[in-house]
Amino acid sequence: MSLEKAVVVATRGLPKAIEVRMSELFRTSLNKDDSPFSREQLIEAVQTADVLVPTVTDNIDAALLKQAGPQLKMIANFGVGVNHIDLEEARARGILVTNTPGVLTEDTADMTMALLLSVTRRLAEGERLVRSGEWNGWAPTTMLGARLWGKRLGIIGMGRIGQAVARRAKGFGIAVHYHNRNQISEEIEQELDATYWDDLDQMLGHMDLVSVNTPLTASTHHILNAERLALLQPHCFVINTSRGEVIDEEALADILAAGKLAGAALDVYEKEPEVNPKLIDLNNVVLLPHLGSATVEGRVQMGERVIINIKSFVDGHRPPDRIFEAML
Repeated sequence: MSLEKAVVVATRGLPKAIEVRMSELFRTSLNKDDSPFSREQLIEAVQTADVLVPTVTDNIDAALLKQAGPQLKMIANFGVGVNHIDLEEARARGILVTNTPGVLTEDTADMTMALLLSVTRRLAEGERLVRSGEWNGWAPTTMLGARLWGKRLGIIGMGRIGQAVARRAKGFGIAVHYHNRNQISEEIEQELDATYWDDLDQMLGHMDLVSVNTPLTASTHHILNAERLALLQPHCFVINTSRGEVIDEEALADILAAGKLAGAALDVYEKEPEVNPKLIDLNNVVLLPHLGSATVEGRVQMGERVIINIKSFVDGHRPPDRIFEAML
């Protein structure tokens, strides 16, 4: 496949510089109004594209891939998470899948800390109070939150983002604990002053703060279910910048409403863009519209990685971010 002949279909609007460069290199079809593709548009895309550039808003399931034309040889995902792509079906059909790891690590870790500060210090509540015109001034017992210094943070998922969160938390004087599929190296543990828990259930009961930073897989779906949420202490706060499906939202809303959990801060949801109405009604919940990687620098770098992966592929080389090799 030559650069001049590769047909690339991007399902969402991308940063302008990325769209320009992609159009220079390939025969690129861009989403001019940035509306999510309908199912019919996705079917047309997989039947015409040599390379599909989807995002998390696209459901690239087995049924869709079964309708793909033989020319579809690559899915260059704009983003790190690939839970919206049926990887087994793609592998079976000989379709290469790539993602954009690493470039949003620091941005997502920043957002995790922002949410952590916001929910513990009641920043969103305070901002709403000021805008309402009902604030009567400073008082000794008004809007009291929780101190972060000296608290214990349990990180679920100690990959790139989890470690970046740990570095920031250490700077706030927070004791770092973590659960991961595999224990990280002793050198990194010492750098982060991190304590490993092999048993997630045991860790949860000892934490003041819990941050979910694990990818969404079959084994991490609802990793914080009703039973595990019940293990948390009433003064604990939960933060999620991973994927909405890693937490049972209904159970989380119920335990918050019952006063058995201090608060939660979420950037992702089970049925995006829908948000559980029970969560919306709670004052001790901070809700953001999936802003974890939403920086100019991060999105441009994501696009650059997409271009590198596509260009490597059409030039006959191995793209650097091949998902299948990472899964082996």
